[in-house]
Amino acid sequence: MAATTPTLRTGAFRQSLIVSGLFVLGLLAVNFLFFSPGTVAVVVLSGLYQGMLFFLVAAGMSIVFGLLDVLNLAQGSFFMLGAYAGFAIYGALPEGTPTTVRFVAALVGAVLAGGLLGGVVEIGLLRPLYQRPIFQIVLTFGLAIAIEQVVRTIYGPAGLVPIQPPAVLDTTFSLLGGRFETYRVFIIAVGFLLMVSISLLLQRTRLGIVIRAGVQDSEMVEALGINVRRVFTLVFILGTAVAALGGMTAAPFLGAFPGMGGQFLLTAVIVIVIGGMSSYEGTAIASILVGLTRATAEQLSLQYFNTPVLASISILVFMVVVLLVKPNGLFGRE
Repeated sequence: MAATTPTLRTGAFRQSLIVSGLFVLGLLAVNFLFFSPGTVAVVVLSGLYQGMLFFLVAAGMSIVFGLLDVLNLAQGSFFMLGAYAGFAIYGALPEGTPTTVRFVAALVGAVLAGGLLGGVVEIGLLRPLYQRPIFQIVLTFGLAIAIEQVVRTIYGPAGLVPIQPPAVLDTTFSLLGGRFETYRVFIIAVGFLLMVSISLLLQRTRLGIVIRAGVQDSEMVEALGINVRRVFTLVFILGTAVAALGGMTAAPFLGAFPGMGGQFLLTAVIVIVIGGMSSYEGTAIASILVGLTRATAEQLSLQYFNTPVLASISILVFMVVVLLVKPNGLFGRE
């Protein structure tokens, strides 16, 4: 296993950043060519909103894979569980509790539930399989199916309607003549905050140094008196907690339904492949690129074909083009 976190000083990383920037400029040019300024503003904000949701699933998956070499195919299920845990906590509070208190409690509870279950899965199921990657994939895939079936049994297949966010976030605003929901801006802010926070955690803190050192040479780190297994458990907990936070953050907009984990897992895998399987920074940037691509294709499709069918197809085409040009992803290494 090896942590492969590129830095701004590497020529390949700078080149990928330039390509990503040019791609964003190209998307903006397409938007201004076909849409009014107000529509462009809504498309860009919608793309960032979608990108942040994709990031909240893909980030934990990328971290766990990059540092532990574990491809967690149950990551989408933790996203779904975060939404359902948030609903349960939101509804369990006494009647008359302020909406803001309910919402914050649901966010905190979803993160704790996702992290706790992630710790149980890592210790009880994955830890014995670190040297057997095929078994890891089968296990996490089966776990995802089992979690979805349990949710269907408890809540039914129909799903739950979106919960009400705090009043300050339950508004809309005008931007260049287009209307946009304030809550989506909140999701964008949460995503960017987590992007920066996780990057600083991995690069600038003692825990991040221990994590990267443990991946490179676990025996040496253990000789220094550090429990590497415990550190790896913390990494897995971080990944599942971030996914659960994403699920609860999305709940006021998407609600909660049994299939949401699978839907977001597929897009998260596309994001990770485009960014580079072992690159956290690549995943963060690719999330934005995929979100903007999907939002642009969706608006084009709705305006000219009266159907959003191009939205899903566009990101698959994007992934294919990237892999044809750079098989390791935009920021991946061989």
